[in-house]
Order: sequence, then C-alpha cells, then structure tokens
Amino acid sequence: MSSLDLALKDMMSIDGAIGVAVVDYDSGMALGQLGSSKTLDLQVAAAGNTEVVRAKLRTMEQLGLKEDIEDILISLSAQYHVIRPVTGRKGKGLFLYMALDRTRGNLALTRHRLREIEENLEV
Repeated sequence: MSSLDLALKDMMSIDGAIGVAVVDYDSGMALGQLGSSKTLDLQVAAAGNTEVVRAKLRTMEQLGLKEDIEDILISLSAQYHVIRPVTGRKGKGLFLYMALDRTRGNLALTRHRLREIEENLEV
C-alpha cells in the first residue's frame, strides 16, 4: 500500500471525518480521496480549496511574510474544513484536505493528527 493510501486511511480514521483528499495545488486535482458523503463532492472541494491555498500564498507573498502555513480552517455551522499544506520535500505543492463533522470531531486532535500524517507523507 502506498504512503498516499495510508495517509488517506489514517485521515478517515479520525473521529468525525466526512471526507478527505490529498490535493495538488498547482493543478487543483485530487491525487487521492476517501469519503462516503453524498453531499460532499471531493473533486469540487479539491478544486475550490486550491483557490483558497493559492490566494493565501499570494497574500502572504504580497505582505512579505516569510512563514509557512500550518493549516487553514474554515468553520461552517455543522462542519470544519481543514487544509494542511504538505511541507516536506517529497510533498511540496500538495495539501491535505479534510471535512470534519463538528458534533463528532475534536478540532485540536484533528489538527494534531493531520500534522503527524503530513510529516510522514511521501508521494
């Protein structure tokens, strides 16, 4: 099993996970995805959240910020959407995406687990 497949399975094992993807933010394409929600189209989410990541990177560049994004959090009334850029050499240009049910998930634990998964991801 590839590192990508393991990462997706690990992400889906987080309590409250609705859907997950590993996305290339240069192309906007999901390299892999898992989830069973009929209301969450992971291909659309991958493409749309690519624009979020690109916009934030552009803004940071314009502001002269020389920092790395740890994660981007979008809070909805019933869900959290967490975007975690991959910082390792082997995953540059990728991000992890997760939709999390707010009533079943723990945001702090989710952020911690995504950091661990991101650090071990090799694509």
